[in-house]
Amino acid sequence: RGKPLISTCRHSTGVAEPLSMAEDKKLKQPDVPAKAESTAVKKGKDGKPIVEDELSEEDAELKNNLEMLVERVKESNLGVQNTALEALRKEIRTSTSSMTSVPKPLKFLRPHYDGLKEVFGRWPSGANKTLLADVISLLAMTMSKPSDETPESLKYRLLGSAEEIGSWGHEYVRNLAGEIGSDYQRRQALASSAAKEGKDVSKDDMADLLGLVEQIVPFHMLNNAEPEAVDLLLEVESLSSLAAHCDANNYSRTCQYLLSCSAYLPEPEDSQCLEVAYEIYLNMKKYPEAMRVALRLSCIATIERTLVKCKDKLEKRQLAFMLARQGVVMNLEDPTLVGEDQEVVQEIATNSKLSEHYLALARDLDVMEAKTPEDIYKSHLVEGRTPSNTATDSARHNLATTFVNAFVNAGFGHDKLMTAAPESSTEVSWIFKNKEHGKMSATASLGMVLMWDVEGGLPQIDKYLYSTDNHVVAGALLSVGVLNTWVRNECDPAYALLYDSVSKENAAVRIGAIQGLGLAYAGTAKEDVAELLCPLVCDEANNADVFGFAALTLGLVFVGTAHPGCTEAICQALLARPEADLENPLGRLAFLGLGLLFLKKQAAVEATVEIIKTLNPKVAMYAQLVLESCAYCGSGNVLKVQQFLSACSEHIDKESDEYNTHGDSHQGVAVMGIALVALAEELGAEMAVRTMEHLLQYGEPAIRRAVPLALALLSVSDPKLTVCDTLGRLSHDADEEVAMAAVLSLGLVSAGTNNARVASQLRQLSSYYYKEPSLLFLLRVAQGLTHMGKGLLTLNPHHSDRLLSPTAVAGLLATMFCCLDMKATVLAKYHHVLFYLTAAMQPRMLMTLDEDMRPLPVSVRVGQAVDVVGQAGRPKTITGFQTHTTPVLLATGDRAELATEQYIAVTPILEGCIILKPNPDYIAPTAA
Repeated sequence: RGKPLISTCRHSTGVAEPLSMAEDKKLKQPDVPAKAESTAVKKGKDGKPIVEDELSEEDAELKNNLEMLVERVKESNLGVQNTALEALRKEIRTSTSSMTSVPKPLKFLRPHYDGLKEVFGRWPSGANKTLLADVISLLAMTMSKPSDETPESLKYRLLGSAEEIGSWGHEYVRNLAGEIGSDYQRRQALASSAAKEGKDVSKDDMADLLGLVEQIVPFHMLNNAEPEAVDLLLEVESLSSLAAHCDANNYSRTCQYLLSCSAYLPEPEDSQCLEVAYEIYLNMKKYPEAMRVALRLSCIATIERTLVKCKDKLEKRQLAFMLARQGVVMNLEDPTLVGEDQEVVQEIATNSKLSEHYLALARDLDVMEAKTPEDIYKSHLVEGRTPSNTATDSARHNLATTFVNAFVNAGFGHDKLMTAAPESSTEVSWIFKNKEHGKMSATASLGMVLMWDVEGGLPQIDKYLYSTDNHVVAGALLSVGVLNTWVRNECDPAYALLYDSVSKENAAVRIGAIQGLGLAYAGTAKEDVAELLCPLVCDEANNADVFGFAALTLGLVFVGTAHPGCTEAICQALLARPEADLENPLGRLAFLGLGLLFLKKQAAVEATVEIIKTLNPKVAMYAQLVLESCAYCGSGNVLKVQQFLSACSEHIDKESDEYNTHGDSHQGVAVMGIALVALAEELGAEMAVRTMEHLLQYGEPAIRRAVPLALALLSVSDPKLTVCDTLGRLSHDADEEVAMAAVLSLGLVSAGTNNARVASQLRQLSSYYYKEPSLLFLLRVAQGLTHMGKGLLTLNPHHSDRLLSPTAVAGLLATMFCCLDMKATVLAKYHHVLFYLTAAMQPRMLMTLDEDMRPLPVSVRVGQAVDVVGQAGRPKTITGFQTHTTPVLLATGDRAELATEQYIAVTPILEGCIILKPNPDYIAPTAA
């Protein structure tokens, strides 16, 4: 009785009684956990600590009420059962409307879960049983889920009442959606195994699940959870029903998510996503967005349907600009496609104004003055050794100067080498300062300087077509093709000038005409070219180089069409050709030509691959990888990347039988294949860049020589720091061919950017390699590419928010595949393959036009694009922006938006030529 009262609880005054010495000592022992006395105890509303297993008065009351309701549910009186169930449902529903942690009613009811299931099993069918099923379905969310049967939350939902699903809260709906996906796959697996055993499979087996999906999807769409609705429909293969649930409030977020998903889905689901997005855009009458999807699908019928549906004159003109930028050629003489505005739409779609807009941009930026190669080399900035001790007029040096001059002054219509008037009558034309095949590239460079200006350029080229020097004639023919790239003229002068020379005796003239046709009609699918070149491809009397260029031209002209006539002609020629021709670096261009026919066609290439497998094993693997690389370009197909990596992992000893049988050239193609497949989206491209680092460390020489080109393909005209550093390191590699590829790749990565860091790197390398003529030549070409179009052009095949241009990809691949064996192509007499890059050249501009197609300067914000797909609210789509007045330059990864409310853009993505119309709701600010 005399002992003090011991307590670990606090009184209402908040003062704790002292502990006894024995208990104090016990607390200090480290190996004895003190549960009740722990400092990390929970606190009640008044801030006082409470014991773990003790409940607050409110919680204890709630728990007692719930247990009482459960007992009443178990009673036999139906009225009592119903009242208890309604009370239970009310408690649960109010607690699950917003869920941040497990709601207390669910936590307190968990011990009664099995008891309620037992009661459910005993009850006869009726209203009370369906109400109890709803309660059990809610409770099942907190229980473990068996994998071999229907998840219990879903099971009891299907047995429960059919009342509105959203009344139970968003978390419950999300949980159900996940269980529907897993149960759908489980049922599919059971159905497929039953079908294998010969049993009848009921078509209505999924009807209950799909009925539930029809309730969940509208709920998600109304509550800003469009990505979850799309995911659920993808799981149950019912994506086609999505369009019915879209309205003006949610279509934009839904379509953005669908377009993003398509890059990560296997075929045919990727195309299905695009088709659904297309239908939604059409229903909402958003024709520019619908056209962008149609171009991604590469379906002419879909493109025509968009043009027919669009009735607005300005929108139709904008669609024509989009077709011209993508390089899609259509018969726009049909009045149902273009309506009354035929002349203007046709002028836009044929790119007739491309040169005019490009020169307007140049004038606005004050870069019209022609630059000389020395302005690019900046030899006075190079410290130490310079290549000045080489012969000033050496053939290789002059050839490099030709390419630098062509790239830098591309499209400007004048330069200081080719178009400048001679200072004296005795001065020799620049063309004749080059040796034999060098004259061909020198003459062809004139076409690049005059690029896109068909009417002004042809008269200047014409005089060289009648030269007595075959190399000059060949160059003039190629020049005609370069001049007409991307531009369609109603007179069709390119074909008229080139078709006759294809059958000439001189090989150089024939190659010039064939390459010219490939560039002039790249991506147009012109049947006349097929009729002209298919017999030439099949003619075994032609040399390997003529055969290779002819097949490549067919691939360029019919890129991505899987043209049956061209496919058959090239396959027949490959089967008939001697093995030596197919092992020739130029003969192998035929494989690329065949691959380009199936660009982005995925599974459609399989039949052709089977034919190719019958070839000599030394070229069969090479050909197969080329075809599959092209077919799965931009698909993000993980299985194909694994296949290419598997080919790269083989260690082939040059003295082994395997090398004698298969060679190692296919490994370089496999590396390029990884880059091609990963072109679709940025995440895949980053992963591919990381993979290249591993290939550099562990790969064979053939693989290491292809890695720089693959890196360049992944970031064309996008000089990322990591890529430039890797290429800079490889430019000093002990393997000369790796260094060559790295040097040219530096030029491709920085093409048209005027990047100061890469320009400085290349100047330093020119000092390092001053005694290496081959590397110095490639360095000069790379310098020319860096300053291409004085910084106004790009080679990047992506445009308009990562829309991939097949024509641009074809031009890049034609050059890069030749660069896999530089010593036989670019550094030999076939340096003119570099002109294939013109198929990828486009101005990197934003030019705004008024309703009469006249330039309209407006303020725009230009910044780094931000991916906002699936984000809540209305997040900013650009970051780190600056405000400019149009026309402006857009770098790779940049995005622009209007900085004024005075005008409305016809299309949401501002790139290239954009038509603006006045905003009818705009109120001009009044002066204070």
